[in-house]
Amino acid sequence: MTELKLYDPFPNMQFSDKHCFLCGAHTEPDNRTPVFATWLQDRYKLRDKELLLLDKSITTYGELTIPCCDQCHTQHVIPLEEEIAAASEQGIAGLQALDPRKLFQWIGKMYYGTLITELIKEADPLIMPQNPVSENPKMLGKFREFFKVLQSMRVPMAFSDFLPCSLFMLEVSPTQDELPFEYHDELTTMAFSVKLGPVVLVCTLLDNGIIGKALGKLYRLTQGQQLHPIQVAEFKARVFYAAYIFNVIPEYFERPIKPGDTHITLDTIIDDVTNEVFNPWEMTAYAHMLEEMLKPWDIREKEILADPTKPISFLLDDENNFKPLERYQKLS
Repeated sequence: MTELKLYDPFPNMQFSDKHCFLCGAHTEPDNRTPVFATWLQDRYKLRDKELLLLDKSITTYGELTIPCCDQCHTQHVIPLEEEIAAASEQGIAGLQALDPRKLFQWIGKMYYGTLITELIKEADPLIMPQNPVSENPKMLGKFREFFKVLQSMRVPMAFSDFLPCSLFMLEVSPTQDELPFEYHDELTTMAFSVKLGPVVLVCTLLDNGIIGKALGKLYRLTQGQQLHPIQVAEFKARVFYAAYIFNVIPEYFERPIKPGDTHITLDTIIDDVTNEVFNPWEMTAYAHMLEEMLKPWDIREKEILADPTKPISFLLDDENNFKPLERYQKLS
């Protein structure tokens, strides 16, 4: 029987290679699980591809592993990975058929695995990061709240009328799509995207669906459409920028456990009385984010803000309707 008790590594900063990332149990050196699952590495030939960490050290997808006890590995991590692998083979229809909680857990595990790798490395960094995560109380508080809901991987859990994240699913047109896999995350804003063949998942991991509602009209316009990769890049820029200006941190509270309970129920509150939910939209800051996402097409801020009142858009026409785009050709 599963113990209905959450693990909290944050008060004692219990991040090391000797504690399971999910339950805190003591682990031996060979008790590890890949942050990016073996099936993902095999399908997209990722094993030897490099990743740059915050302390400027370089690892590979294959080398990036986290401590995980046998029970969590066999009972929770592997079944989740198998479910996602099977669904992703069916394309967007397979992923849409999944319980969104499963996608949240899967994305959350990759994000959190990357995060605790950074926290472990901060104890002995190659180069000390400019803003160490372990020395930022606000960020640690945010990660602590996130880890509560991520433990739904391990502990039977019900969310009371909310999903902790906003999740977007886009389908990519094959016409000018040359990337079978792409991964992008922002540690501090908790925005994440991963491309699995023709499907791109974009997620803001700790917003209780607020960003999803804010961008709901745009997202609905993309549904049933095959997007050009440059349109996907713009959509990602809008989501990542929304996460950047998102200004509140959800808090989660366990309801008291009663005899006979088979799961934990979490309630949530957001302090939107003393804090604005979103900081003001700044055109230049958004243009910087969009420029970063549009790097493969060499589109610079000057072009993005050719009209200072309205940034360039590949998704929407002048009437804010969806703009079909089969091929993109840069004008010289």
